[in-house]
Parts: sequence; structure tokens; C-alpha cells
Amino acid sequence: MSDITVTRNDEASRYEIHHDGILAGFAEFDLRPGAIRFIHTEVDPAFQGKGLAGRLAADALADAAASGETIVPLCPYIAKYLTTHEVPGATIRWPEHRATPDA
Repeated sequence: MSDITVTRNDEASRYEIHHDGILAGFAEFDLRPGAIRFIHTEVDPAFQGKGLAGRLAADALADAAASGETIVPLCPYIAKYLTTHEVPGATIRWPEHRATPDA
């Protein structure tokens, strides 16, 4: 069984997912007063196909919601995730210029 952890790294402005202690991906964010803007999500090709992007998004968004930060999904992956999954307690501010999630 694999050990998968998601941690918030404020120094690097990103949530990181580790698979058996190895950095497998991250979701970059930009903090603004009262808001967290998710700007880019990436999983290393060596770890793709293991559901890590979804786990990263779920844990990062749950943490942001628990912190009371308004989520601004600028990252296409995070935006798509939010259209198909509920994040309890989340306040979402959709960017005005966003493309449709199906694009």
C-alpha cells in the first residue's frame, strides 16, 4: 500500500502531494486577502494514472475551505474539479474570464 500525503507549503505557495515520500505533484496558489487563487496544478508523468491529481485537488480545496479562504479557480484542472465535486464549506468566486469547464 502506498503512502500518499498532501501538505500545504506556504513558502513555495503550493500544495504538494508526495507518493512514498517522493514529490509527485503540486497545486500552485496565490494568496490574496481572504482568498486563495489556484493558478496551476501538475502531476509528474511518472505518477500519472494513479488518481493523485484528484486527491491533491480534494485535499487542497478542503484545506482552503476549512481555512475560510474564498477559492478562486484560475487553474483549469481545479475549475473542472469544482464543477464535478462538492467541497463542503467552500466559498468559490469564479473568475469572470473563465472558459467553460467543458472546454
